[in-house]
Amino acid sequence: MEHWDLTRVHEANLKLLKEIDRICRKYKIKYMIDSGTLLGAVRHQGFIPWDDDADVIFTRPNYEKFLKVAGRELPEGMTLLRPEDIRGGKVFYDFTTRVIYDNSRVHEDNEQMQFYEGKLNHIWVDLFIIDRLPESRFGACFAKLLQKIVYGMAIAHRDRIDFSKYSLADKIRVGTLSTVGRLVPMPFLFRLQTALAAKDRDKRTGKRYCSNYQPDFLYVTLDADWCEETVDLPFEDTVLMAPKGSEHVLSILYGDYMTLPPEEKRVPAHSSIEIQILD
Repeated sequence: MEHWDLTRVHEANLKLLKEIDRICRKYKIKYMIDSGTLLGAVRHQGFIPWDDDADVIFTRPNYEKFLKVAGRELPEGMTLLRPEDIRGGKVFYDFTTRVIYDNSRVHEDNEQMQFYEGKLNHIWVDLFIIDRLPESRFGACFAKLLQKIVYGMAIAHRDRIDFSKYSLADKIRVGTLSTVGRLVPMPFLFRLQTALAAKDRDKRTGKRYCSNYQPDFLYVTLDADWCEETVDLPFEDTVLMAPKGSEHVLSILYGDYMTLPPEEKRVPAHSSIEIQILD
């Protein structure tokens, strides 16, 4: 894997990012590159050489504005894919909307890919959402707990649940929540997740979190000052919007983020075959 040539993958991801940027600037929508894409901008002035995906994040009002215009603005060959667009919203992969690069393939055509109608077998940019957290520690923990509960119920609607990766305590929690989740229609869980994520949108609070990035990044709490104002950062042959407090965000996510990982960890993380660009 470490010898894969990701040049064309990065070219496709850059096309996706440029289109998102074009649409957002046209409609005065703020977005921010996030996670590995933000790290790449700061550390490499472009893609991390071994990274095979891209991430952006919006505050909820900006995300809602983007959804309203993206469908008609995206060019041929790129598709806005919301989680509820797969099999009529009756199944679950995660709560993340994506912009898909249609003419690409990142996995073998296996049962899992068929279960999701092949819609997840592409290069994409993840669209994450920043929501407001209650100021109190209890309120913030409770808001995140509600997201974990909904996620645990939703995975009952996945193609399968891999219990082998969980500890005994998590096996019990996931087993219990997914058992309950089988009794709850997935369209209702999509609506519930959004309602719970946006429940504090009108409150005065300086705390934020990424509400549709469960469960891995629910530990992250951001200050509003870090992620509500944007700056332009050089990225490959263009500039992209980034959070004003990039160094704070990256420190939380990666610790000493300017230090390269060990060579054996410099591998693509989101594909099971050598990624194919079909155009």
